[in-house]
Amino acid sequence: MKHVRADKKKRDRNTQRKSALRTMLKQTETAIADGDTEQAQELYRQAASHLDRAAGKGIIKKGMANRKKSRLSHDINKIVSA
Repeated sequence: MKHVRADKKKRDRNTQRKSALRTMLKQTETAIADGDTEQAQELYRQAASHLDRAAGKGIIKKGMANRKKSRLSHDINKIVSA
């Protein structure tokens, strides 16, 4: 029964981390959509860190983290060069 309690704690913790990650990604995407390059770049650095941390802890898969970082950086590069 101890593993049931431990699993619930892990599930709750992972849900919080995943929610925080989604919030960070949404903030970054909003900054990109608004064309605010400085804020977008700062938020991207934080989002990339959150993605790597989540992938390291097994909350999301490594490929998903890399794909999201790649897509965000591509979008940022488009607004920087425009």
